[in-house]
Amino acid sequence: MSEKALHAGVIGVGSMGQNHARVYNELADAELVGIADADQSRAEQISEQYDTTAYTIDELLSRTDMVSIAVPTRYHSDVARQCIDAGVDLLIEKPFVGTPAEGRDLIQRAEERDVVMQIGHIERFNPAVRALMGMIDELDIIGISVERMGPPPSRSIEDTAVMDLMIHDVEILLAIVDDPVASVQATGNHDGRYAESLLEFESGVIGRLSASRVTQRKIRKLSISAESCWVELDYINQSVEIHRQSTSEYVNRGDIHHRHANVVERLSIDQTEPLKNELASFATAVRNHEQPVVSGEDGLRALELTQSIDRLVSESDTEQQSSPFSYSAVD
Repeated sequence: MSEKALHAGVIGVGSMGQNHARVYNELADAELVGIADADQSRAEQISEQYDTTAYTIDELLSRTDMVSIAVPTRYHSDVARQCIDAGVDLLIEKPFVGTPAEGRDLIQRAEERDVVMQIGHIERFNPAVRALMGMIDELDIIGISVERMGPPPSRSIEDTAVMDLMIHDVEILLAIVDDPVASVQATGNHDGRYAESLLEFESGVIGRLSASRVTQRKIRKLSISAESCWVELDYINQSVEIHRQSTSEYVNRGDIHHRHANVVERLSIDQTEPLKNELASFATAVRNHEQPVVSGEDGLRALELTQSIDRLVSESDTEQQSSPFSYSAVD
């Protein structure tokens, strides 16, 4: 492939797909040549906004080197197959697909057609996560705790809090620990809008995840308990703090006191837009025809574990609704 700008397209221009169109318009390595959407009026509106053209999917694929798929999850598999059959490299927004079987089929098809396929787990491209991943090998991890909470969304979302929110952190935990999961526990309520999960990896690392659409404050934090330190990452502020104990001593001031001195290190992080980092990385993988940062296999692992959690949450929520707890007070 020559060094000219890659021809990029977006299939599905809802709120997320529109952002893909915007970023492709800003990337030096890519040129937005068109979009496609089942809603023709929406497609025309967005194409005018970003000075591009609305096409059918087949027309778009005949004009592009790479596309983002940002349609509802139930259509991911069908649209992805069209792209692979056309030989166009693709990025599929998370969740990867509706079922693991669909995911395995797409992975095989992409390999057979020699097509680059990246899964859109955007938090892997958050500058704070990138900084954290650079130091993971230095940590003897004991446990990881994640909170991804917020108020009810203003737009309608098909997926549960687990499939829409927690899946981000499931994928991050799998990347950090890189070890098989030995056990999964989960519970939830409010029709899947609040969920908690406890994971145990074969290495002994414990992961605790919380996701909520009913919390009146937006929180996106990950913390790691390690043998030598405690690490806190804030996805929103794009910050990483490392808390270490540097000294422990006895001080004689009349009475003897035991004192601990703690040191807080703050990693130097260049704050950038995760989506721009993600699409720039995708463009690099396409240009160099190399394995993307988040592969189909990565997306499939995250999907399988997240769906297991979601099933447990659904069962828990149903049991709570059908079998309410009651007691009799005794004077």
